[in-house]
Amino acid sequence: MAGRIKAAIIGSGNIGTDLMMKIIHHSDCLEMGALVGIDPQSDGLACAKRLGVATTAEGIEGLQALPIWPDIGIVFDATSAGAHGHHSEIVTSAGKAMVDLTPAATGPYVIPVVNGDAHLDAPDVNMVTCGGQATIPVVAAVASVATVHYAEIVASIASKSAGPGTRANIDEFTETTRLAIERVGGAALGKAIIILNPAEPPMLMRDTVFTLSSGADEAAIGAAIEAMVARVNTYVPGYRLKQKVQFERFGANNPVHIPGFGTFEGIKTSVFLEVEGAADYLPAYAGNLDIMTSAALRTAEKMAVRRLQKVAA
Repeated sequence: MAGRIKAAIIGSGNIGTDLMMKIIHHSDCLEMGALVGIDPQSDGLACAKRLGVATTAEGIEGLQALPIWPDIGIVFDATSAGAHGHHSEIVTSAGKAMVDLTPAATGPYVIPVVNGDAHLDAPDVNMVTCGGQATIPVVAAVASVATVHYAEIVASIASKSAGPGTRANIDEFTETTRLAIERVGGAALGKAIIILNPAEPPMLMRDTVFTLSSGADEAAIGAAIEAMVARVNTYVPGYRLKQKVQFERFGANNPVHIPGFGTFEGIKTSVFLEVEGAADYLPAYAGNLDIMTSAALRTAEKMAVRRLQKVAA
């Protein structure tokens, strides 16, 4: 297998620009083809021009007009949930793969360490949300050894790392993350909360995962979580446990009531995570954006390898 797949990124904001830098500096199978925006004065487009990457400020229609468009194999959407449907229709109709970093969720949810190999031939895959990428691996780890009746995640990010797109998609964030906790994480019932923290200096991304499970003991659950954290860390180096996993048992003498589920007896697991960004373009505190671009890159690279293998066969 040889060569690289050319990629285009729609969205020249923080996420799109950070993803561009990751592709340029870290990818062995993707090559930057074009960065697309709608603001001619955006820092992202200026950065791309300095690096010799083709640009357009005319949106996806401008991308279609670029000479490199026929050679593009994979397109990343780093815009908004509302715009994704239009982008996806154009990209997939042209036979190109779409990696969606918005909460639109028109394609299957993908968490690289959980189901990263399951949808490599899908025309449009969804990267869930930053909170989902950080926490669903932990839910899936518990579900790999136990029955998870309920999982709740709280994603706390620096207010400065939440741009207009993130703020405009808060409702989609919570709903998409909740569904992915259940469909990918394996929880019978899920809940997601996001907090924009205005602290100065800006805080690193923090994520808390609570699961209520039965069928496995604390040792098995803890080992599964630690193994999963190590796997995520291979492509998000700043991803780590903030402190030791905590457990609490609920028996017949002290059951807990879960709204929408009922009475629960078993083990409550509390996991506290921290995500520090790699600072490829964004500040280190923007771990929420870094984990999204890192997960999208890992997913697209697997898709690119699949395409290159088919060409070589």
